[in-house]
Amino acid sequence: MLLSPYRVLDLTGPLGFLAGRILADLGADVIKVEPQGGDPSRRWPPYDERAGRSEGLAWMACNANKRGITLDLESPSGQFVLRELARTADFVLESFAPGYLAAHGLGFAELHRENHALIFVSITPYGQQGPSHDRPASDIEIMAASGAMSLAGEMGGEPMRVTQPQAAMWAGAEAAMGALTALVYRTTGGGGQWVDVSAQSAVIAALAHAPVFWDLNGINPERAGVYITGRSMTGARMRAFWPCMDGWINFIVYGGAAGRHTNQQLVAWMEECGMPSAPLSGIDWRTFSVTGLTQDEVDAIEAPIGRFLSTLSKQEFLEGAAARQMLGYPVSTAEDIHHDPQLAARGFWQDVEDPASGRTIRFPGGFAIVDGARLSIRRPAPEVGEHNDEVYGHLLAGRSRAPHR
Repeated sequence: MLLSPYRVLDLTGPLGFLAGRILADLGADVIKVEPQGGDPSRRWPPYDERAGRSEGLAWMACNANKRGITLDLESPSGQFVLRELARTADFVLESFAPGYLAAHGLGFAELHRENHALIFVSITPYGQQGPSHDRPASDIEIMAASGAMSLAGEMGGEPMRVTQPQAAMWAGAEAAMGALTALVYRTTGGGGQWVDVSAQSAVIAALAHAPVFWDLNGINPERAGVYITGRSMTGARMRAFWPCMDGWINFIVYGGAAGRHTNQQLVAWMEECGMPSAPLSGIDWRTFSVTGLTQDEVDAIEAPIGRFLSTLSKQEFLEGAAARQMLGYPVSTAEDIHHDPQLAARGFWQDVEDPASGRTIRFPGGFAIVDGARLSIRRPAPEVGEHNDEVYGHLLAGRSRAPHR
């Protein structure tokens, strides 16, 4: 495995769970450190009492492939043990409030003094410095502060949070990337570093092109529901999501080389089905551009497209678009993803036993295939203190592996 020589101490709460899971998927020995009695986030939503689970599915998903120990960081003995573990670790991941670990003698400066190769990754809502550094924040607050909610929702409506909580996923992914970047630096002769991850900054990566609007033109892009703006110099909005017989389809009228083939194939498809295609049939798609279209022109183009797409199911659109090599795709629900033949063909899903209930749960497998083998769930999320004897036994026996240099 890619990271099998490396050991990670994972002290994070939900804001950093995914970072440890990514490193564990890549083969690192990730040890989840919890307080005595277990991390309160074990019941991290979504949680289903009726299923008889002792932990929420989010906890189980984000802490698979990790070993688990309990440790009281408020006590001198717990602090001593963590320092000993950190002396032979390669990474420490933590998501405490800024200054908390340092106040207990467990911050980057203290641990790095004993292990100069240690990579210390701190994941907080707003980072370690700045006027907001010490503010706590929930998912919805991070999504709002990052600007993501300003782009989600209907035009003229309230800002919205997109589906389930996402801030922790963005922060965790960016934290894993920061940790690996620091590892590359270390392997080229540098020492360990302190990686400061702001969840607010991480979520900004989800805004795609939006910040560029301000950088180039000094304007804020606005939420537009199923439409997108900024493609026409006239301010016209263009539809990106279309209702169909059993859900939604993502399709955008493009200009230039990107849209030429798709637009031509769409008109031909409509005519094959006996659907009126005017005014589309009169457009020269070789020279068509969206940059100067007015709203009336956009509406005239989109009206027959909307009527046609409303007659199709998602599967019919997918098959027809694929056969014609068109840009466009159905909007998948969770059930659609569950039954997706592409994911099934690549062996994406993995059955994992829930130790608490004895039930088998279908989980997404690893995010990549390396040398023909999928990164997989090798072990379920640990029980409370499941590996205490194993980890502490090695520590007491003086057999902890030296960090990989």
